[in-house]
Amino acid sequence: MTNKPEKKFRAGPITATLWKNSVTRQDGTTGEFYTISLERSYKDKADQWAKTQSLRVNDLPKATLVLNKAYEFLTLKEVDQNSSEPEVEEI
Repeated sequence: MTNKPEKKFRAGPITATLWKNSVTRQDGTTGEFYTISLERSYKDKADQWAKTQSLRVNDLPKATLVLNKAYEFLTLKEVDQNSSEPEVEEI
């Protein structure tokens, strides 16, 4: 069984992928945590799509954007899970 991503954020060739992971602690309790993978898509010499974790200087603003979106998503998700209040969207 493959682990499917929880969420993906893409800006041009840069993608941040959120992965939900389960852990069993030494005391037997279970929990969850998230990891984020960051990658850049590009076309190789054979004109085939490939991916790398290496970024160029011009990729950094887009990497910052997708990482901020991932952080926002996880932070709001944590607040939603810990709150008994109804969801409120401020305008």
